[in-house]
Amino acid sequence: MKEAITENESRQQMIKQGLTAALPLVLSYVPVAITFGVLAQEAGLTLVETLLMSVLVYAGAAQFMGVNMIAVGSSTVEIIVATFVLNFRHFIMSFSFMNQLRAFSLYQKAPLTLGLTDETFAVSAIHKEKSQQKHGLIFYTTVILASYISWIIGTLIGGLIGEIIPPQLSESMGIALYAMFIGLLIPMVKTEIRIGLIAILAMLINLLAGQFVTEGWAIVIGTIAGGFSGIFLLKENES
Repeated sequence: MKEAITENESRQQMIKQGLTAALPLVLSYVPVAITFGVLAQEAGLTLVETLLMSVLVYAGAAQFMGVNMIAVGSSTVEIIVATFVLNFRHFIMSFSFMNQLRAFSLYQKAPLTLGLTDETFAVSAIHKEKSQQKHGLIFYTTVILASYISWIIGTLIGGLIGEIIPPQLSESMGIALYAMFIGLLIPMVKTEIRIGLIAILAMLINLLAGQFVTEGWAIVIGTIAGGFSGIFLLKENES
């Protein structure tokens, strides 16, 4: 009986620690998700479609990009290819995460990779020690579920607000997309100037490609070109 109580307390402790670790993510996810919900409504998506996008895609940058592409009339193929390219990094993050949790079985850890984002992956990397603890999987599950649920709730709020706020206000929220990317870019540029060069190169290629192909394919080309340029520009100098 005493052992059962201890096991129970251990699980509860992991949940509490997971919620504490996820709190900064929740606080940042909700306002961004609200903005996404508003912009999705502005782009013509229904509330159900907006919610399904967050439930099934669950990738902030890709969702913002997808909504923007929908707004400009990009084709389904363009949106799918652009999303695949932009989210390809999730394959690498998933393999790394599963390797970190090698003490657990495949059927236990594989489902968690579906909820990985840049932020939840970073939190899991910071708390690597949990992977060596008996109920560590509960910690990671709590972080991922709390973040996922907060993103969906924020999307729902944004979708509901988007149906009632004036069009001028909802249109002005489009600046949040650019602010988000600039906010992510500046700290990285401060530590590595070549990242800024990659961003500028991708932007210029996108603008150039836009003169010959649709905006959707221009985004795809710019994204791929930026990724390949990073392979060379960020390559470590050989000694």
